[in-house]
Amino acid sequence: MGRNLQSGEKLRPIDLARRHGLSTQAVRNYEEAGVLPAAARTAHGYRTYTPLHARALRAFLALVPGHGHRTATAVMRAVNEGAADEAFRLIDESHAQLLRDRETLRAVERALRDLSPRADTAASRPRRTFIGPLAEELGIRPATLRKWEAAGLVRPRRDPLTGYRVYDEADVRDARLVHQLRRGGHLLEQIAPLIAQVRTAGGLEPLEGALREWHGRLSARGRAMLSGAAELEAYLREHG
Repeated sequence: MGRNLQSGEKLRPIDLARRHGLSTQAVRNYEEAGVLPAAARTAHGYRTYTPLHARALRAFLALVPGHGHRTATAVMRAVNEGAADEAFRLIDESHAQLLRDRETLRAVERALRDLSPRADTAASRPRRTFIGPLAEELGIRPATLRKWEAAGLVRPRRDPLTGYRVYDEADVRDARLVHQLRRGGHLLEQIAPLIAQVRTAGGLEPLEGALREWHGRLSARGRAMLSGAAELEAYLREHG
């Protein structure tokens, strides 16, 4: 394979770098990481690349937006080492993660829809409640609320006189949202970023824009995966 790679057009590192908007050091780094096949050397020790190296670099750069730098590197290294099945497995894992992210988004949207009908009852709900009544309302044990508090998902204040936990409307909202997501099978560490986003947004309604952006990011990732697959297939055909 090494001799075949060096047939045809010869490219210097600067040629490969300029074609892809990179530095020559980046090209050398990618070769050392296994993203590119090993380059041939001149009698004076200079690297020489071929169009196949250019195709490999193009495939790698196309894989990164959809799969991330780490996975894209591992995919290209596997291909260059002749382990195509391992490359396909890594790609499958990445697609499975995208599917899980889509399912999480759908679960979040369902949870928000389940919460929204209660908004019109907010005025009749006490502005403050305690751990026992809130646990009873949600159908969970007080110990569960304490566990969520330890994970930072709910943040009740303490009554200065009694030391009891006091949950205001925002705390009740967060607890309901956590409860909905937990019922959907999501882990506390998966729920934490969403709760932080709700707090940053100032409630559920402003979160709609964030959800639209989330949809957009997932769609962009899916499309980037298609582009990456096309470039990788082209490289595989030439790589043999």
